[in-house]
Amino acid sequence: MSSTLETLFATIAARKQSSPESSYTARLLAMGENEICKKIGEEAIEVIVAAKGETDDRIIYEMADWVYHAMVLLALRDLAWADVEAELARRFK
Repeated sequence: MSSTLETLFATIAARKQSSPESSYTARLLAMGENEICKKIGEEAIEVIVAAKGETDDRIIYEMADWVYHAMVLLALRDLAWADVEAELARRFK
């Protein structure tokens, strides 16, 4: 059984084959690395703002947006979510 993150990443990777008109993810991928990096930065700021005065639910919401956009960057670069998991496992030892 795959996790939510694995399923999400597989969906994002599949969107690389979609037309930009068909999905937000396909549009992001078509815009390229600079625009995706801008979105990651925007989402990081929104996480910080939420952490400094908003509810826990808002922090979770913004963190989910940040993780999604980070996954889009990975997919663009033909990297895998499993690569991130492997790096975390390496650090955990």
